[in-house]
Amino acid sequence: MKTFYWLVKREFWETKGGFFWAPIVTGIVFLVLNGMALIVGEVFGRRGGDHWQGFRIGGQGLHADLAPDQVAQIGAGIDIMFYAVASIILCVTAIVVFFYALGSLYDDRRDRSILFWKSLPISDTSTVLSKLASALFVAPAIAVVVGVLVALGMAVIIAIAAALHGVGLWALLMASHPIRVVLNLILLIPLYALWALPTVGWLMLCSAWARSKPFLWAVVLPIAAGVLVSWFDMLGVPGLSSGWFWPNVVLRLFGGLMPGSWLMLGEPSSLAGLDHHDPAALLDGMNLAFHYSTLANPTLWIGVIAGVAMVAGAIWFRRWRDDS
Repeated sequence: MKTFYWLVKREFWETKGGFFWAPIVTGIVFLVLNGMALIVGEVFGRRGGDHWQGFRIGGQGLHADLAPDQVAQIGAGIDIMFYAVASIILCVTAIVVFFYALGSLYDDRRDRSILFWKSLPISDTSTVLSKLASALFVAPAIAVVVGVLVALGMAVIIAIAAALHGVGLWALLMASHPIRVVLNLILLIPLYALWALPTVGWLMLCSAWARSKPFLWAVVLPIAAGVLVSWFDMLGVPGLSSGWFWPNVVLRLFGGLMPGSWLMLGEPSSLAGLDHHDPAALLDGMNLAFHYSTLANPTLWIGVIAGVAMVAGAIWFRRWRDDS
């Protein structure tokens, strides 16, 4: 277990620029751009009249004149902002993880550093699984923490800008639930790992198997297979349905790393019953139980089985692949 811990830590050290700094830089750029947008809005607002003034209710601020259900809705809206900002950071991390997994087993063969690592008493299974754990757990966990911190920074910027105009948003910020958002995002990481397993498994399999250009193999093969299935489907070959293959195989392989993609690729109809005009009802409907209901979807477990098989294949190729 201690060896595995240090293997995961090694992966973090070697990919710190992608796992750690990419989310932070994205968050800083996000805050700067939104801060600039607020400044531009302030300038144009002062030129055309103070557009904040209509939101000021007396001298007590906005919160004092709102009904409890209105405060709850605004708090839920702020929570949705937390989720949205965290999702942006997670999307950037998904791109980082895509290329990390794609080069995880190919790069050390290309630069011949695999000879050094094979000389150590470390099994290929431990090495591959440490890379898998880094992609499925370490990177998303860092992205969640950074995303929530960026969302907090955004909320503070908005509150300060509003307070300058007498709008009491600080009390409304207290109606949000950042701790619950953090816990929900962290508790969703295991579900995310299960859903993303076939994507990472496929990328690592291509990384371990391809002698060159693993990106082309990882992208071209699923698309070519989809084109062939569509062609045979047009010819009327029974048992082949392009309408099933593209969303459940091709899009699953390429979109599995995106946060919440199980909602779109799993059961889109499950979102139909939610009230999209009521932030509080939307958040209550999309709770942890709602997300983890995906575990009842056979699509998830078929993907997990396929992902485990592909990771096993990656371990086998790493053990026996000889590019010399």
